Amino acid sequence: MSQYWKPICNLSDIPLLGARVVKRSDDRQAVPDVAIFRGGDEQVFALLDRCPHKGGPLSQGMVFGDRVACPLHNWHIQLDSGCAVAPDDGCVRRFSVKVEDGQVYLDMNELAVAI
Repeated sequence: MSQYWKPICNLSDIPLLGARVVKRSDDRQAVPDVAIFRGGDEQVFALLDRCPHKGGPLSQGMVFGDRVACPLHNWHIQLDSGCAVAPDDGCVRRFSVKVEDGQVYLDMNELAVAI
């Protein structure tokens, strides 16, 4: 399946060491949001905005290095893989993201999957 890139926002719209939420549906119960993170090295990552532990909003967590700390129970989630750092266990879905000419894009095919 080929990728169909959808423009989401400008890179400057995502705070450095922060996140921006992409709503996939008006019904929060049906389709979880996506969080787009911007690391200190200008790398951009996209994860389901739901911690694998208790479903906390990762977009509200603190970004440091290549991780985000869940605001509920401080689980550390790797931004590149979506997996919790040991001794915690579990993963959250990650999404393909690209940045081109200062514009952030997500793959529409991946966004359409309900999870």
